[in-house]
Amino acid sequence: MIEPPDVTFVIAAYNSAGTIRHAIESALAQRHVSIEIVVVDDASSDDTREVVGQFADPRLKLIALERNRGPGGARNAGLEAARGRWIAILDSDDTVDPDRLARMIARAEKADAQIVVDNLDVVSRDGSRQRMFSESDLARQSQLTLPAFIASNALFRSEHNYGYMKPVFLRGFLQEHALRFDETLRIGEDYILLASALARGGRCVVEPTAGYIYNVRDGSISRVLRKDHVEAMLVSDQRFLMDNRLNSAAQAAQRVRTRSLREARSFLDLVEHLKRGSLLRALRTAISDPAAVRHLRMPIEARLRRLIGRPTRAIKQSSRSPGKRPHTSKG
Repeated sequence: MIEPPDVTFVIAAYNSAGTIRHAIESALAQRHVSIEIVVVDDASSDDTREVVGQFADPRLKLIALERNRGPGGARNAGLEAARGRWIAILDSDDTVDPDRLARMIARAEKADAQIVVDNLDVVSRDGSRQRMFSESDLARQSQLTLPAFIASNALFRSEHNYGYMKPVFLRGFLQEHALRFDETLRIGEDYILLASALARGGRCVVEPTAGYIYNVRDGSISRVLRKDHVEAMLVSDQRFLMDNRLNSAAQAAQRVRTRSLREARSFLDLVEHLKRGSLLRALRTAISDPAAVRHLRMPIEARLRRLIGRPTRAIKQSSRSPGKRPHTSKG
């Protein structure tokens, strides 16, 4: 009987021919752990499948979906095929440090944890690199709790959004609690999965060093988040609350997050009305949610940037629906 690998990388890809080679090469280069890579092509219209097929490594498996299922659906297909003890999600336009998984698994196993997150390096379009979180700050936070995670994902309010972190999960824990990505979400599916895992009692330890390299791609910031995205997140959050019992601290953080989502929806309404010159509708929106008005003091692009945290990736190329605007999965 073949021993399962230590880690399965799940890479959801949609029209990722230009970036996925680097993602795969970085996963194959992991040291001190055994790995497999499951690439799920989400019905791409470019040469993504052909690029993946050029790898002759037996550790790599390609799943070609006949219809586009979005980021959550593609990743769920990868989870179903995974054999590793641990699951690592890698976006098709990002890369990982060669020692990332060995570091993370060692920290998780030492603490008997089912989840582990680490720091990130953000590579801008000009090639400059920036550490997302202070290593000293993360070192003081040995575990990521549900209240802290929810609070960091309150739109407009958080300087450091933990939703950008790419958690590594013990596969048995995901199976035991029947945890999967929410396929109704085009953005925020990562957030709900980690929040649900924490709510089910998962212990999440923090590795302060950076092992995930997050590449910023070209695109328009105004296309990142739409009103229907916010509405879908509100619905998903309601399901999360129905399915899980939260302590008082998590409930308080969730109330703040819910208010922030509603405020974001009003703000997007207000911006759209002003763009169209619908002053009466803009006034009605302002009266119904005065909090949305104060965000107009900041330039619209900067405020939209705050909607998804800092630093911002304008476009994610991995696994989005054909004909739809780009999504980001950063909580």
